[in-house]
Amino acid sequence: MASLLLPPSSLLPPRYFSAPTCSSPHRSFICLPIRTRRKSIQRKKFFVPTAAAELDESPVLDPFQKPQDAVASLKLKLLTAVSGLNRGLAADEEDLRRADVAAKELESVEVVDLTKDLDKLQGRWKLIYSSAFSSRTLGGSRPGPPIGRLIPISLGQAFQRIDIVSNDFDNIVELQFGTPWPFPQVEATATLAHKFEIVGTRNIKISFIKTTVKPTGSFSQLPPLEVPRLPDVLRPPSNTGTGEFEVTYLDCDTRITRGDRGELRVFVIS
Repeated sequence: MASLLLPPSSLLPPRYFSAPTCSSPHRSFICLPIRTRRKSIQRKKFFVPTAAAELDESPVLDPFQKPQDAVASLKLKLLTAVSGLNRGLAADEEDLRRADVAAKELESVEVVDLTKDLDKLQGRWKLIYSSAFSSRTLGGSRPGPPIGRLIPISLGQAFQRIDIVSNDFDNIVELQFGTPWPFPQVEATATLAHKFEIVGTRNIKISFIKTTVKPTGSFSQLPPLEVPRLPDVLRPPSNTGTGEFEVTYLDCDTRITRGDRGELRVFVIS
């Protein structure tokens, strides 16, 4: 009768084929009274001995959870946090904190190594958020003209154009200048040309070359104007023409950087 109470042999390790005793460290319900055994059979039709269950200690993973899905979710959270902030110009302290938290979660996914993933930098990147713009100046945390309703200059879209072959690194900014009525509004695109180099594994150092302003809109037929660079002796100490920032996240369509003055910037490929 005892043999009829054993679980199927496929659920037992080899040592369970020898009849256990009550003194064995692996107690089996074979030693229980008949009435208790019947209740055990009714409640647990597919009983597996404890020792057999402990043979597989690997965690149970969700087969539908994929790493790329987790990354996509974090990217969506970041994009949601910075949406509606006009690239950071309309951000308050709570907005800055929320964006920083979402960026840190995405940054923790993997460590950037530009010596291996330099090709991912290639292309034209659109700036969708900068924490420095909350200071309400075109320079962000750096010196720059203020912007606002009473100031006749407004910031349009901003881009970074990176060429890993020529080491060109251009900051491109669309500007709108207010004019008195009835004159049309003046629009222009300013291109700040730089050269870049990789420092370490994920830092980029840029060196300023020149600034070119190209009128657009109603004045697009005018030729581009190159803004002369101030001589070194006349340039303020804070404007050395060089800068350095850290790439903290990078994939084929999203990039996060941390500037040397603490500014957080988020780009998407365009």
